[in-house]
Amino acid sequence: MELHKTVGHAGLSGWREKVADVVAPRVPIKDENARALIGGAFFLLSVYYVIATIVKAAKD
Repeated sequence: MELHKTVGHAGLSGWREKVADVVAPRVPIKDENARALIGGAFFLLSVYYVIATIVKAAKD
């Protein structure tokens, strides 16, 4: 599996996986690609949250 798909699928766990299961069949691209995009978005959001938290802690 390609790297972006591997990272995207790694971002799908718990309720995020259920969201991807509902959304992926409804978009006009392959389910595997849609799930990778959704997982990647959740992964990036979590990375953003961690970095923002670290920056806030460093400022205090």
